Amino acid sequence: METFWPLFFVCLGEIFELKAELNSDKKEKKKEAVKKVIASMTVGKDVSALFPDVVNCMQTDNLELKKLVYLYLMNYAKSQPDMAIMAVNTFVKDCEDPNPLIRALAVRTMGCIRVDKITEYLCEPLRKCLKDEDPYVRKTAAVCVAKLHDINAQLVEDQGFLDTLKDLISDSNPMVVANAVAALSEIAESHPNSNLLDLNPQTINKLLTALNECTEWGQIFILDCLANYTPRDDRESQSICERVTPRLSHANSAVVLSAVKVLMKFMEMLPKDLDYYGTLLKKLAPPLVTLLSAEPELQYVALRNINLIVQRRPEILKHEMKVFFVKYNDPIYVKLEKLDIMIRLASQANIAQVLAELKEYATEVDVDFVRKAVRAIGRCAIKVEQSAERCVSTLLDLIQTKVNYVVQEAIVVIKDIFRKYPNKYESVIATLCENLDSLDEPEARAAMIWIVGEYAERIDNADELLESFLEGFHDESTQVQLQLLTAIVKLFLKKPTETQELVQQVLSLATQDSDNPDLRDRGYIYWRLLSTDPVAAKEVVLAEKPLISEETDLIEPTLLEELICHIGTLASVYHKPPSAFVEGSRGVQHKRLPGSAGSGESVESPDTGSAAGVSDAPPAVIPSQGDLLGDLLNLDLTPPATTGPPPPATSGMQLGAMDLLGGGLDSLLGGDLGGSSAMGAGFGAPPAAPAASFSAPVSGGLDDLFDLGGGVGMPMGAYSPPKTVWLPAMKGKGLEISGTFARRAGVIQMEMTLTNKAMSVMTDFAIQFNRNSFGLAPAGPLQVLTPLSPNQSIEVTLPLNTVGPVMKMDPLNNLQVAVKNNIDVFYFSCQYPISMLFVEDGKMERQVFLATWKDISNDNEAQFQIKDCHLSSDAASNKLQGSNIFTIAKRTVDGQDMLYQSTKLSNGIWVLAELRVQTGNPTFTVCLKCRAPEVSQCVFQSYEAVLKN
Repeated sequence: METFWPLFFVCLGEIFELKAELNSDKKEKKKEAVKKVIASMTVGKDVSALFPDVVNCMQTDNLELKKLVYLYLMNYAKSQPDMAIMAVNTFVKDCEDPNPLIRALAVRTMGCIRVDKITEYLCEPLRKCLKDEDPYVRKTAAVCVAKLHDINAQLVEDQGFLDTLKDLISDSNPMVVANAVAALSEIAESHPNSNLLDLNPQTINKLLTALNECTEWGQIFILDCLANYTPRDDRESQSICERVTPRLSHANSAVVLSAVKVLMKFMEMLPKDLDYYGTLLKKLAPPLVTLLSAEPELQYVALRNINLIVQRRPEILKHEMKVFFVKYNDPIYVKLEKLDIMIRLASQANIAQVLAELKEYATEVDVDFVRKAVRAIGRCAIKVEQSAERCVSTLLDLIQTKVNYVVQEAIVVIKDIFRKYPNKYESVIATLCENLDSLDEPEARAAMIWIVGEYAERIDNADELLESFLEGFHDESTQVQLQLLTAIVKLFLKKPTETQELVQQVLSLATQDSDNPDLRDRGYIYWRLLSTDPVAAKEVVLAEKPLISEETDLIEPTLLEELICHIGTLASVYHKPPSAFVEGSRGVQHKRLPGSAGSGESVESPDTGSAAGVSDAPPAVIPSQGDLLGDLLNLDLTPPATTGPPPPATSGMQLGAMDLLGGGLDSLLGGDLGGSSAMGAGFGAPPAAPAASFSAPVSGGLDDLFDLGGGVGMPMGAYSPPKTVWLPAMKGKGLEISGTFARRAGVIQMEMTLTNKAMSVMTDFAIQFNRNSFGLAPAGPLQVLTPLSPNQSIEVTLPLNTVGPVMKMDPLNNLQVAVKNNIDVFYFSCQYPISMLFVEDGKMERQVFLATWKDISNDNEAQFQIKDCHLSSDAASNKLQGSNIFTIAKRTVDGQDMLYQSTKLSNGIWVLAELRVQTGNPTFTVCLKCRAPEVSQCVFQSYEAVLKN
């Protein structure tokens, strides 16, 4: 039988031959044998059986042979730990060899042998090498400490290697300094709280001195280390920038990006009116431009970093638009990235140049690139108002080309232009309608349907156009179906007599023939609205839409700051923080840029301690809610329901009125409302929607998000406004509701008086809230235990929570309520004092307050005056504390008491305040700072109400 040997086994004969050669007396034969062993090992053959024979070859003066044996040892030590111990004596001996190359080789190999059993034997040789007279040995030993720390951290700490490593930062040789910094940075990453790299001005000076003399990779280690330092003041920041700037002209792109990272960070501390600040901006542009002449892969990395830099400081490259113009031979990934940066740099000064380029790109052959170019024209129109007309004209020219995908992208962006500039460019609608038949992509079809529905009164045959889409309703994507439903309802509200059949048809298709819960729910909402209150339907569906923002794809500011601190790393290419893609990232720290020069100058420390105390241990800043809450007040966040279908989607606009029907309306509304429509005779109520439990409060993933307050006891004496009439008896068919809001023992309560002024008994009460700014929702059913007889009043208290669906209201504290009884469903609006949302754990630590005040942009500061307030500062402080507005510190300057206060809303938004009280002056000044400045007006109203009542 023929024997078959797989590739990765070496036959016994070969092993025997190699064994004999390894034990030969001839040095050359021995070296050749080791080379054969390494060659076999490299191609994957198993030569571990030769371990003892190869280890014996370590006893040699030949450097080449020693290197080969060490290579073998590193590979097989893990699988043969007991045999590896045989090599320890040789390591110890080699660490004392007169040849520094052999000493360094020994210590390097020791660090690569990841075997616990032998690490303790290597400590003494490593200690000697760390203090070796030769810098080559010291720099190798420095890296070995980091490797050893990865294997056994405790051993490294016990042996005092970390202190030795810190001493090496003061070494006379720049390469030793660079490797010591690299090793300490590596160790510090896995132990973020260890403060190993204790950076101070003296250390920084040593690093900057070494920076000029070490190798390019050593420079990168030092620059990355510098980026973690926070200068004491703008003078130190400028000094460091001046010494780092020469690195911008380095040939290695990694050094350039690391230098840019340091300069971007330290620029934050330089005053903008400083001459050097302008000089630095000019110096940053040429190296970034030079990076774009490298090969495509490097260009892409540079462009991803430039994208971040342009978002933070567009002025750096504002005059360099031409370098981002696309070349014919650029790969698609470079083209798309350049296009993105072009839009970010677009301004009134260069828009003509940009538009000419974009129009050229729109005739390219690469479909993805053409699509992005057409979209870019639309984004330019939205960003630079003066160019909008030219952009629309360019888009119309592109539509005339009749190239299918160009036409479709153009229609999508024109929809956004209509949203940004209402009643300005609607004359182009006729041209758009001509291309209706060629649209086959869902987004383009949806955009066209939106345009037809929104401007139905200007399009004579709008009903025919929408009817043509209706023919294949069930074959359309969800996006198109939802848009078509809304557009036909808009058309009906504008032309009720002509389109009654059409709206009946679409509502029937959406509610009875559709399996999509989003579509079905929206259909039911519209049907109920149209059948009960057409006026309300008009207010909801035809409500004025907010203008769309200029830059919709900007990175959230907090994340952008963190990414700027990671320029030149993978995070800057992915545009994600390291914690998002580094496995086991327990050691990943979230980095922030330092505060701008002069920020917070109007506020002195509430504490009378010196500023030095603050800089030694910087207090934790209350973070921006960016990554936790999103832009809470501009998002339509609906918590995930635990059962049942998802909530209905909105069609590019927020529904401003009641959304009472999303959770199963029959349980609330009691079946058929029996209403009639003045707009369409015989327009009946829709078929019953699936029932759902009304009383259970919505819970889920947003419980933590919107109820961050802990259950701390509420001090008595919180301000509660007097009751006002919310629902007059005339509107409530005899039911009058008056009420107020209170916060008692940490629970928000809605206190109501229900009065029956009708002639019949009222029963079966239920209540529901529309989506609102802070997610207020009933925490349980409305408890009216006995029937309400004629001329009888009853007091009812309804506990509330803040885990309901969220939608920005105007004003913010507006609450829309529906109350049902056996007679009908009644709607009313009321406004709650925002002080009801101030939670009990809203008192900040002094140092955290100071750091947070400085961290919040001055643009987010608002100042108000409270007149006719005859209180002392202490009385005002006590009154405010009763409503969970806490005084952190107080100081008196020139007879004026200044109270520094903090409060926290139930959704985790902090509001910081400075209240100024002048003795004998009844006018108080309150200065508010908050990351969500929209709440400032409401918070001021609460201040005024609490202090004056």
